[in-house]
Amino acid sequence: MDVIQTSINGVVIIEPHVFNDSRGYFFESFNQREFEEKVCKTIFVQDNESKSSYGVIRGLHFQKPPLAQSKLVRVVKGAVLDVAVDIRKGSPTFGQHVAVELTEENHRQFFIPRGFAHGFSVLSEEVVFQYKCDNFYAPQYEGTVAWNDPDLGIDWRIPIDKAVLSEKDQKTPILNNAYLLFDYSVDLYK
Repeated sequence: MDVIQTSINGVVIIEPHVFNDSRGYFFESFNQREFEEKVCKTIFVQDNESKSSYGVIRGLHFQKPPLAQSKLVRVVKGAVLDVAVDIRKGSPTFGQHVAVELTEENHRQFFIPRGFAHGFSVLSEEVVFQYKCDNFYAPQYEGTVAWNDPDLGIDWRIPIDKAVLSEKDQKTPILNNAYLLFDYSVDLYK
C-alpha cells in the first residue's frame, strides 16, 4: 500500500496495490503489520457498513475518550466525499479539514485518527461504505459538529436542496459551541 500524507498530520490517504487481469482485480484491503509500520499503531475491533443514496450527508461524528475512535474508511460501491475535521483544542490545525473522494474505482481508503470528526456525502446514485473502528461504539461518548458550520468551509459537493440528513445531524452545534472536544496535548493512543 502507498500512504499519501495530507495537509493535516496523521490524516492519510491509503492507495492499495491493485492487480488487474482479464478476470477482474485483486488487492489487499488491510494488513495490520503494514498499517502499523506506515500509518499508526492501533488495532481495529469493529467493522461497519452503510448503504446510502445520493445526497445523504452523514456527520460530522466522533467519540470522546476514553472510547475515542480512529476510523479507516473505504467505498465498495459508488462514490463519496469523505471529510475529517481536526477538533483537538490547541492544535495548529484546529477547525481545518481534509476532504478526499473515495470511489469503487480508485479503491482509496482514508484514515481518520482519534481527535477528528468524520463525515461523508454521497456523490453517486447509491453507495456502500465500509469503515473499521479501533474502539467499540459507545453512544454515551458520542459527539457531533454541524456539517454546515460556515467556519469549517466544507464544500460537500451536494446542493443544499438535495442534502438528506438524519434528525440528529440537523440539530448539531457548530464547532465553537460543541462540547466534548479533544485536548491536543493528550496522547489519544495511550
